[in-house]
Amino acid sequence: MGRRVAGAAVLACWLVMVAWQARREYFQPELARLAEAALSLAPGVSFYTLTMGGATVGRATSRLDTVPGGFELEDLMSLRLPALGETGTAVARTRVRLSPALVMQSFEFSLDSEVGRFEASGELGADTTLSVTIRSAGSEQKLAFRLPQPPVFSSAVPVRVAMGGGLEVGRSVRLPVFDPTTLSTRPVEIRVLEHDTLVVPDSASVDTTTGRWEPAAWDSVPAWRIVEVFGGVSVESWVDEDGRVLRAVSPLGFSMEKTEYELALQAQEEARLADAAPLAGDVIFSTAVRSNVALDALDQYDELRFRLTGVDLAGFELEGGRQTLRGDTLTVRRESWGQVEPGYRLPYPRMDLRDALEPEPLIQSDDQRILDVAQQATARRAQWRQDPKQVARQLTTVVYGMLTKAVTFSVPNAVQVLETRRGDCNEHTVLYVALARALGLPARTAVGLVYLNGSFFYHAWPEVWLGEWVAVDPTFGQVPADAAHIRFVVGGLAQQVEIVRLIGNLDIEVLDLSAPAADR
Repeated sequence: MGRRVAGAAVLACWLVMVAWQARREYFQPELARLAEAALSLAPGVSFYTLTMGGATVGRATSRLDTVPGGFELEDLMSLRLPALGETGTAVARTRVRLSPALVMQSFEFSLDSEVGRFEASGELGADTTLSVTIRSAGSEQKLAFRLPQPPVFSSAVPVRVAMGGGLEVGRSVRLPVFDPTTLSTRPVEIRVLEHDTLVVPDSASVDTTTGRWEPAAWDSVPAWRIVEVFGGVSVESWVDEDGRVLRAVSPLGFSMEKTEYELALQAQEEARLADAAPLAGDVIFSTAVRSNVALDALDQYDELRFRLTGVDLAGFELEGGRQTLRGDTLTVRRESWGQVEPGYRLPYPRMDLRDALEPEPLIQSDDQRILDVAQQATARRAQWRQDPKQVARQLTTVVYGMLTKAVTFSVPNAVQVLETRRGDCNEHTVLYVALARALGLPARTAVGLVYLNGSFFYHAWPEVWLGEWVAVDPTFGQVPADAAHIRFVVGGLAQQVEIVRLIGNLDIEVLDLSAPAADR
């Protein structure tokens, strides 16, 4: 009996120990397990060549370092892109501090381009409140918002998945991901699709016969193909066992491939010196959708009908206002300006359109410079200051004449646009929306496609509330905008990312044309 009792006691102790070990291994807090796994991360620097359409358009560097209290991830990307016969340049820098469990603690982001510098920095508080500071054109904005859970910084996602034990084919995980370019957090699903071996340059040396750098040795690296899915957009990457990116492809046609520093620098310099045709790989024309019909004299048409195919239309802002969707057929009606009846005087008196009246991080309608220009724009005709229609028309004329038309690779924000006085449709739109809101005229950003010279191009324009949402286009000086403006998305950069899933997939067929419009 004593032996049986002793045996049972030993068995019970053993079961308790096994249960404790199982709890310790499998039920400890996720962040603690991540911190333990991340101890294996070694500091390192990776270099990349960036290409588009087979041509080198830039290079990138990614550095992961251990620092007291966690890690620091620093990325540098230099781009030189052809667009509409010109070449635009942009340099993006990101530095993010990560906790031992790879949770974002703080970040710094900057983007330098022809129109100047845009900076954003932020720090995560103990109560998951993210405090952000935005600087551009001598102005500074501060904002804070509460996050439901600590976010994963966008560039740290593959490392986070790898350290979390997620690199198993068939596995998927959802993470809250913070993007510094949109200053927003979005849910991202990461799926592991495939395991293979990739061969990457391991070192480089100079070829004495040509004087060029060439790979001197190659390394075979176990790699996993993962896809990050958000808002219907998919971005594929090959990563190593630590989550370091080896190769990546974006829906816009950009590719990033790991290489050696000398090879990346040489490829970028040779691309800069090459006297290639300016439209080769043009980022604007490469994303255009060819029209089946030449739409000449668009002002003649009250409405146009389009068949939209190639993509799932669910989730887009295709229905409402001037647009009616029936199945895959979209009808766009150009508003009759003479029949528009706002039904109010400025400033807009009710609270139902608050989101279209308040400042946003990149639409600084409360900045004194914006307020001054808005007042000046309507100063000549004092009797118009409270007339929403007249103000909407006048602002379209003012912004159209104020800005030099030029493609820019920047984060569009109203104060910087006011300072530089140049830009493309994004700059025209954010400035218009900021000026309108400064005068109490509800305005929002619409994004979609517009017809021009035989194709549909991705485009942005404002919509203003005049008893209904009315489209205007300060880039083209149109009041109201013609019926070849097809709206897919409404909102700022965080919402506009959804447009990416159309690129390379959307087909537009112009159906029977309506009768010519009457004189307006």
